[in-house]
Amino acid sequence: MTNSHPEPHRAYDEFSLLLDPDVYEPLPEDWLIGITDVVSSTAAIGAGRYEDVNYAGASIIAALGNAWGSFDFPFVFRGDGAAFALPPHGLMAATSALRQVADFVRSDLDLDLRVGLLTVREIRAGGRDVKIARYAASENATYAMFAGGGLKWAEQQIKNGRYLVKPGRYATRPDLTGLSCDWAPFPSRQGEILSLLVEPREHTSPKVFAALARRVLQVFDAAPRRSHPLSRNNAIPRNSAKQVSAEGWSEVASHSDFRKFDDGLRLTLDCTPEEIDSVEAILVAARARGEIDFGLHRQSHALMTCLVPSGRPDSHLHFLDGMGGGYAKAAEMMEEGALAAMSSRRPERTVRAAEA
Repeated sequence: MTNSHPEPHRAYDEFSLLLDPDVYEPLPEDWLIGITDVVSSTAAIGAGRYEDVNYAGASIIAALGNAWGSFDFPFVFRGDGAAFALPPHGLMAATSALRQVADFVRSDLDLDLRVGLLTVREIRAGGRDVKIARYAASENATYAMFAGGGLKWAEQQIKNGRYLVKPGRYATRPDLTGLSCDWAPFPSRQGEILSLLVEPREHTSPKVFAALARRVLQVFDAAPRRSHPLSRNNAIPRNSAKQVSAEGWSEVASHSDFRKFDDGLRLTLDCTPEEIDSVEAILVAARARGEIDFGLHRQSHALMTCLVPSGRPDSHLHFLDGMGGGYAKAAEMMEEGALAAMSSRRPERTVRAAEA
């Protein structure tokens, strides 16, 4: 029997509680998982197209929410893409939104957006799972957190050409109402904007990873405002006619997704170089023990893409990434580190054979 609303009713208002694997609940096997990512995002970012990449990444969230008539479904913004979960009767809406967004990104942004769709059942057949918990960033803004390794597995399958959603015969424009980039980039006040990804290795127990993640967060939580990349008063609107009160800006900041769990830690923070060095030393040691893979990228500014649902403007959401490459560059570093680790573990005769 299909459960249309299996997401946990409780939303945790302390992020560290989301590191406990026991708070996550598995989705029904007939639920749909959608994945998008900008192809060659690193090259686009290298050409200075940070905002276009982020806008393309967030576009499926806006398009699907507007088509679905509600944003009350699990999703996560990942910088150069996004992931979402939807009940099985959302198949037509999900497929249509994915096709529309891919066509829009290609025609209007001149980028290639890879889009895929599969079921939780197929992910479990691949040995992974998709589990959900909810984080209450504020009274009106709640974000889904994902665990179980299923999104990472699904993304890799889609990159390998499986589960792709093919273009439709007739292209219509997605409804991106509410999606905007209203603010100028936010400069670091502490020294550097950090984009950080930390993921457990396949054999690493959730408890071991949670303990490591808490050590990382303790470093950043000791900093002013828990290293939040948005200050209380540094918002510069692109449109000079747009004004926001101090109270309104405080609400924007509290609705931002600067820290999340997406099969691992995904953080956009304002830190001192010393704090980043301290965390990097912790992570290098954990990677040497074979517990994790990680990637980080330092830059001068953060970017914010805003989503204000027309039906519920009080539940506005704000997606953060680093301006100098952000999550895409951190993911690139993580992949390079993982490949280097794999090479170092190969038997010496295999290495010599390859060199020959």
